[in-house]
Order: sequence, then C-alpha cells, then structure tokens
Amino acid sequence: MLTRRSFITTTGILALGNLLSSCASSKVDLRVLLLQGSIPPQFVKAFRQQISSGSSLEFKPQGQLKALFSLLETWQEKDDNKKGIWQNIPKIPVINPPPPSLSDFVTLGDVWLTDAIQKQLIEPLNMTQINKWDTLPSRWQRLVTRDKQGYLQENGLIWAAPYRWGTTLIAYRSDKLDWQPQDWSDLWDNRLSDRISIVDQPREVIGLTLKKLEQSYNTKNLDQVAQLKIELLALNQQIKYYSSQHYLQPLLVGDVWVSVGWSNEIIPLIAKNPNIKGVVPASGTALWSDVWVKPKAKEEQTELSKTAQQWLDFCWQPQAANLISLFADAASPMINQIDQKQLSSDVINNPLLFIDSAIFDKCEFLEPLSKQVEEQYLNLWKEVRTS
Repeated sequence: MLTRRSFITTTGILALGNLLSSCASSKVDLRVLLLQGSIPPQFVKAFRQQISSGSSLEFKPQGQLKALFSLLETWQEKDDNKKGIWQNIPKIPVINPPPPSLSDFVTLGDVWLTDAIQKQLIEPLNMTQINKWDTLPSRWQRLVTRDKQGYLQENGLIWAAPYRWGTTLIAYRSDKLDWQPQDWSDLWDNRLSDRISIVDQPREVIGLTLKKLEQSYNTKNLDQVAQLKIELLALNQQIKYYSSQHYLQPLLVGDVWVSVGWSNEIIPLIAKNPNIKGVVPASGTALWSDVWVKPKAKEEQTELSKTAQQWLDFCWQPQAANLISLFADAASPMINQIDQKQLSSDVINNPLLFIDSAIFDKCEFLEPLSKQVEEQYLNLWKEVRTS
C-alpha cells in the first residue's frame, strides 16, 4: 500500500558541504544517510561540538524515503537479477554513481518498518548501550518494538530509534471560510461540498472516518463498524481531489478551501501564507515518525560503535529536541519529556507541534495490520472510490 512515506520529497533546510561531510580520510567513525530536511544543520553542528574533534563524520541526504528504502534493498542484493535503484542500469559516471558505502544509520518512516524487517534489510538495535533510551516515551518505544515479522510485540526486539514525528492535519483557507474547522466531522459540512483535497491514502481516509465514529485508526474488523461505508461515501462526495503529491496546490490557488495532509508539508506552507491555517483534529489524528535504522551487514554486528551510540543519545537530549522541533517542521519525541524552559517559545506556542495533551492522547500511529485486515481496508476503499 502506498503511503505518505512513498512520495514525500521535503524541501528541507539541510545545507550541503563541510557541515554534512567531514571525512578527509578513508576511516569514517559515523555514516548517516538521512531524509533531506529531517535533521537541521544546527543539529549536526551541535553534535560535532559534543564529540571528539578527531572524529570523522559523514552525513548524506536523500530526497525521498522511497529512495532510502531502495538503498537498503540494494545493499542486500544477492544476485544481478534483483533490482535496486542502482542495479541493472548502464553505469555512466556522474549520471549513475555507485551506491554509497553501507551506513551506520538510515532514515526510515515507521510505516516502512514491517517491510524492512520481513525482507531482512535491517538489524535490531541493542538499546542497553544507549543511556537515553529509557527516557524515551513509551509510545515511541512500543512503536519500534516488534517481532521478526515486523508486527508490534511487547517483548520483541527494538528495530529502530525514533527521532522526529508529525501528524495528519486539516489545513484551511481562513480568507475563504467564515468559520474554523476543528475536527474531522467538519469535513462532512455542506459548506465544504466539492471544496476538499486530501491525500490519496486508504489508511488515512478510512482512519479519519473511523475517528469521526469514535473508533480507532487501527480497527481490525471494519464490518462491525456501523455507518462506516455510509460515512465514507458521503465524504467522497465532498472531496474534489485525491492526491498524495499535489493535495496542497489546490488550497494555495483557492480551488479548494480545506486540505488534509501531513504536518511537515503543511507547517512550512502556513509560515509563508498568512491565509492558510492548520488544526489538529480534536478527536485525535494519525501520527507518523521518522526513525533511524541500522542496515543489515553481511557479518552480524550486535554492538554499535561509540560514535553511533553518541549519535542516538544526542538525538534525545534537550538541545537536540529543541533544534528538531524548531527547524525540522516536525517535533521531537522528547518534546513533552523535557523542561519547557529548554524549548524555544516558538515551539511551545505552536499548537501544531506542541499539541494539547487532551488531543494528543487520542492520536494514534498507523500500526501494521495483518494481510487479511489490509485486504478489508483495500476492498472498502475500492468500493467507495468506484461508487
């Protein structure tokens, strides 16, 4: 199933050059392949200042999570018949560069974890080496604790380290509406007929409808939810555009008055357009998280290097939490764990980042579902879209 993570291309603020890569020698103490824009340059600079001045670090950004996942596959290629993004392409220097060296950590979206685990592309992490792990909120610990099939398991292995998160938001044109949407139920308002654009994602659209009906995003038996199909059909009549790539363009030009999409794309848009506002739905919304994963090496490695341990620890320190929340159009998992005096007022006063606790408690990650349950969602989605 295609998700937000399949298409996202951040316009990120990550500067290239010496700040990202300082490996003058062949020995590199830490290699990180990251989603562009998910870590601000101030963050990298602060980390460098905390570690030994002789450490050699290499940070390389990629524009899409899909490309990062493909790299994990490329590193695990067993023969020339399997295709990674650099495989079976005539190797023209510069145009088709070889894949980068195996990294210590790679950015992945939480919804990609199940596939990465099942395909044996990543290794579990030994968090006994990471001092800050125990301070990470249980919601994020649970998200990355899974069995060897990639499904949530209370006493499973730890497969990733969350470092930023966001939500699915309602964005709206305040100059077009004389009222303010506050919850998912407002999408069914007659005043928004044919005035909504939304991400083209079954889990998101069915999920928000489930929340309207006071159910979970991760409901496993859709047939038992009364009115679900009726509500979805009614919502479908309200929606003018479905698109996971271009859902915000109609909002910008005023073709629609409301858009539903991901906070890391909506927040920077709001900063540049005073007529566009955003709201976290009062009944709760979907959460997403970007995480660090460790690519599977040919020879099993259970221990992280000292520099790799320092990197994960730093990601959950107050200074790092503030920098991510301030500059990465997303929030740190530690945002509610640290003293508010250590956070910028711009973070604390942004309700799209520093979410009201009563609303946040109702928010949910999109958990991996069994193949049978996934089929339920897809079948219902097809019925609604073709009606």
